[in-house]
Amino acid sequence: MSGVKKPVSANGRLKSLLNQTDNRICADCSAPDPKWASANIGVFICLKCCGVHRSFGTHISKVLSVALDEWSDGEIDAMIEVGGNSSANAIYEAYIPEGYSKPGPDASHDERRRFIRSKYELQEFLKPSLRITSGKSSSASIRSSFSRKILDSFRLKSSQELEGMVEFIGLLKVKVVKGTNLAIRDMMTSDPYVVLTLGQQTFQTTIIKSNLNPVWNEELMLSVPHDFGPVKLQVYDHDTFSADDIMGEAEIDIQPLITSAMAYGDPEMFGNMQIGKWLKSHDNALLEDSIINIIDGKVKQDVSLKLQNVESGEIYLEVEWLPLDQ
Repeated sequence: MSGVKKPVSANGRLKSLLNQTDNRICADCSAPDPKWASANIGVFICLKCCGVHRSFGTHISKVLSVALDEWSDGEIDAMIEVGGNSSANAIYEAYIPEGYSKPGPDASHDERRRFIRSKYELQEFLKPSLRITSGKSSSASIRSSFSRKILDSFRLKSSQELEGMVEFIGLLKVKVVKGTNLAIRDMMTSDPYVVLTLGQQTFQTTIIKSNLNPVWNEELMLSVPHDFGPVKLQVYDHDTFSADDIMGEAEIDIQPLITSAMAYGDPEMFGNMQIGKWLKSHDNALLEDSIINIIDGKVKQDVSLKLQNVESGEIYLEVEWLPLDQ
């Protein structure tokens, strides 16, 4: 075997595309150094615009992190086919009305939402012959575009399909800090990694070789739907020649964090203070009460968990709430 893994090659192709000059700024607001992308549209976007894209649902824009998410070859091929932010904007911003201002990096959430919805969902800035409408002319119009695959992603949905849209209320930044006294799954040690799951989203940390007290300090970003449940955390031991072994699990109740954050509104209006608490009890995995604070204008929570259904192990996290209007 060559030892070169396919995901590494895919990530290299994606990073090469990101390094193009036009992709070094957000396609929608021109903020520098975008770290997110809409895989079906073919543009690189910033965190603030990413929140707006996510709120429309994946049938409009499938948002992926350049660094944290695993991309398929097909998704990367679609990004390359579009050609970058400049090529995409030449289509989606071809006919911006005179006097209409594109939002800048400091634009409000409402300004971003209006512009991004007009640009992609309503197709208001497309050349009229490329706009996707209902009726027999739709197929001909789509075929006349240079990138049918991208335009197809904006085909108008039936009312039944729209009812299935996932509405997101914010982002959850979870920093997986470290693990201690993790269980042995190999001869004398383990190769642990952490998996976080919320709804249909699953993210994982890197694998740390031969370490029962690993330090990750890795940030994973989860989109929080309106109808959210707990975040499921699992720790696995990586095995090369067999299925990975479970090393414990726990659930993170994010209700106290979100309720506290929404009760206070804009955290930048307050000084550093405690605003809530997730209490340790017999029916959760907390090692101690988890305090929710406003720190430097951000809503944060330290979480220490005792892994369940395993002989030993603790996981330490730092969680931050990012509302879509932040």
